[in-house]
Parts: sequence; C-alpha cells; structure tokens
Amino acid sequence: MLAREIMTRPAVAVSPGTPVREATAMLIEHGFAGMPVVNEDEQVVGVFTEADALRADFGAATATVDAVMAKPVEVVSPDTDVAEIARHMLIDRLRCIPVVEEGVLAGVISRRDLLRPLVRHDDAIVAHLHALLDDYSGHRKRWSVDVVGGVVSVGGGFADAAERQTIRALAHTVPGVSQVELH
Repeated sequence: MLAREIMTRPAVAVSPGTPVREATAMLIEHGFAGMPVVNEDEQVVGVFTEADALRADFGAATATVDAVMAKPVEVVSPDTDVAEIARHMLIDRLRCIPVVEEGVLAGVISRRDLLRPLVRHDDAIVAHLHALLDDYSGHRKRWSVDVVGGVVSVGGGFADAAERQTIRALAHTVPGVSQVELH
C-alpha cells in the first residue's frame, strides 16, 4: 500500500506567520496531533504539533508558528510504501508526516491514517454499538454483538418486547447498519 492510498487530502495547513493561538485552535477543532506549515508556494517548511503548542508562550501576543514549529521536517512522496512510513513514525516518534509531490504539499499521513486500513468497517460498527448498549444497560454488558457486512446480530436476554424494540432502534442509529437481528 502506498502513501497516496491512505493520505488525508486536502491537507489542512498553516503558514509560518500564523499566530500560535489560531494554529492551536485549528489542531483542536480538527482533532489533529500536528499539521504541516507551508510557505506562500505551498512548500512544506515545518510541522506544528500539540507539543509545539504546549511549548509556546501564549502570553506573547506576537507568538507565531514559525517560532515553535519543528523544522526541518520529514516528508514523503505519494509513492512511499506505508510500511516504511509506519517504521519512520515509530522510530522518530512522529505524529504526522506531510506528503509532497513535485515540491508541493499534496496531503498528510497521521497515525490514524495508518491504522484505518487495519480496521474493518464492521469492527467500527461493533465498537459503536457496544458503546450505545453499554450506556443503555448501565455498563452491565448484557448483550453480545456480531456484525458481518453491516448486518448486526445482538444476542442476550431481553426484558420484554419493548426492550427488544429499543435495542433494535439503537442498532439502527449506527452508521453502516443495514439490518438488525436479535437472538
């Protein structure tokens, strides 16, 4: 698998002159651990991370990303093998790596992007439904959940027909569920 197959694009980036407060707000708003810093030609000149934000002097009204960003920055091409990217991220403890094509930012790869192909869509449905059922039952783990191709099977004891209907309705609120079977 290649970087182009899993990278997030378009990449959200900031410029070196972006105020640290604004860049930090962007990290929080988008749920990123880091993001590329690009110049006016869209060339990657650094990476701004949560750690950079924590090191920044928020009291200084003029604090900019350029003062705290990591530079020089490691970049990869769209044709870089994902296994190589994963090794690089682990060894160097990187949270994100910009993807550059012909010298210009094309996307970004985060740890989450690397994990996404490892998780089947059905696994995400199971996790979401377990969370809903645990909340509903007061975290008593009353039901087992299995999902194959979007078809949900919920097994376990149901107090009555109303509870069966409630569990069926909860399952149908999870994105990707096509059918619900109760056992």
